[in-house]
Amino acid sequence: MKILVAEDDKYTRDGLVEIFSQEGYETVTAGNGKEALNVFKNEKPDIVCLDIMMPLINGFDVCKEIRKSELNIPILFISAKSEEIDTVLGLELGADDYIIKPFGIKEIVARIRALTRRCYPSTNPTLPSTPFHMLNLRIVPSELKVYKDDKPIDLGPKDVKILQLLYQSKGQALDRETIFDVCWGLDYMPNTRTLDQHISQLRKKIETDPRNPVIIRTVPGVGYRYDE
Repeated sequence: MKILVAEDDKYTRDGLVEIFSQEGYETVTAGNGKEALNVFKNEKPDIVCLDIMMPLINGFDVCKEIRKSELNIPILFISAKSEEIDTVLGLELGADDYIIKPFGIKEIVARIRALTRRCYPSTNPTLPSTPFHMLNLRIVPSELKVYKDDKPIDLGPKDVKILQLLYQSKGQALDRETIFDVCWGLDYMPNTRTLDQHISQLRKKIETDPRNPVIIRTVPGVGYRYDE
């Protein structure tokens, strides 16, 4: 799933890219409103994050242009403006949500996940739709959640794909290239560090003891395995 981050402040833009990438989202960026419209047209993102005060074309006008051709794509306004009138205007123009700077990592991630669940439900062909169990976990793809001993934990789309792949291949050692091909896409250039970091973050969410994982096991020199 691809997110367009349109933000003129480089530090904020880079920070959002890092946050979304760690959650398993692909990101494309724009530094001004004109560039945002070009990137939107060429990259066809699934979610749009728009800063309001951007050079050349502001976020409100970018939103209006996008809504002329795409009525259903989720749009999240990100802005330092906090006046109620700006919130109302953004929503009236067709935005789905609105978040004020400064914001926390958990808050922006929660809002993006909520947009994903609301706008791309279980009929989304890129995600498995049937709940499944892995030891003490119950994974519900349509909710982007895992229930660990009945306690809900939020997941990203790639988290779900990784767990589904391991579940379907239980007992088999999956090499990193296979995991990349299935969970990132065939056109993604594999990077061992990217996958290992993602697995490390996923273990922190689902393993009782991430240092001694029993759900996502490491197979030295190969990749990862799930043993039921």
